[in-house]
Amino acid sequence: MIQLFRKPGFPFKFVYSDDYWIVDLGEHVFPVEKYRLIYEGLLRMGARKDDFLLPLQPSEEDLLLVHTSKYLKKLKSGALSHSAILTLELPFSLELIEFALRFVGGSILVAERALEDGLAVHIGGGFHHSFPDHGEGFCVLNDVAVSLEKMKHEGKIHKAMVVDCDLHQGNGNAFIFSKKDYAFTFSIHQMDIYPAQKPSSSVDVGLWSGDGDEKYLEELRKNFPRLYEKFQPDLVFYLAGADPYEKDQLGNLRLTLEGLKERDRIVIEEARKLHLPVAVLFAGGYAFDVKDTVSIHLNTIKVAQKAQRKYP
Repeated sequence: MIQLFRKPGFPFKFVYSDDYWIVDLGEHVFPVEKYRLIYEGLLRMGARKDDFLLPLQPSEEDLLLVHTSKYLKKLKSGALSHSAILTLELPFSLELIEFALRFVGGSILVAERALEDGLAVHIGGGFHHSFPDHGEGFCVLNDVAVSLEKMKHEGKIHKAMVVDCDLHQGNGNAFIFSKKDYAFTFSIHQMDIYPAQKPSSSVDVGLWSGDGDEKYLEELRKNFPRLYEKFQPDLVFYLAGADPYEKDQLGNLRLTLEGLKERDRIVIEEARKLHLPVAVLFAGGYAFDVKDTVSIHLNTIKVAQKAQRKYP
């Protein structure tokens, strides 16, 4: 008698916690509920409970690899000034700090898992506007920078690349890694929106309102796989923001769903073709209908699934 075994639906793991959506931001453009909806969507796509890894909170030592002790003390004591909270653009609470800490732990775990398996997906993360001494633009703590620095500090990598395809320029990452030759930061973003001040990444591609699929993908293909081959990172952090979408509330790059899937394919498949581990983080996404944002993130996972099967 032949015994049949169900082939796993996904050739990689997901990092996720219910704590990702438990914070209450009130009437805010940031769609916290997207994390739960993505999780539920993956279950419908055949993901099993053991496909999901639960992140732990980072240690104080991990956070201090990037953030100042003064800033961390202000956060944990709830002592942020009114102007600091306005810059953060989120309603401040101790629950918000727990929310941010859990994402840092998630991005540490997804990096570790990507190094083991070749690819892993964090259902969250990508808070690239946070600086060492302050948060801004919905970003309390910089999970990407802490994860990268921890991988480097522990000797798990020598070099890493951040491929930031969020709508907004990754100003926090650009600043943090500006003088560190072991980190390469790439950002493709809309120029005529936040942040007003854009510190230089290793490579910045600035696009403008209405540029759309053709211009965006042309610029991406100019850089990949060329930058992978040139820098040869040990790990790629891919910030797969859903906000370049044509129906996003905060931008006007006008990428279609098909354009976003091709973006994902270029970034992920070209990396896996070269056997570069990829840690996928979801970053921003503020479509008028949250279901569109969720669909974009699920499409990224489908593209990653194909790429990982093609180049395991």
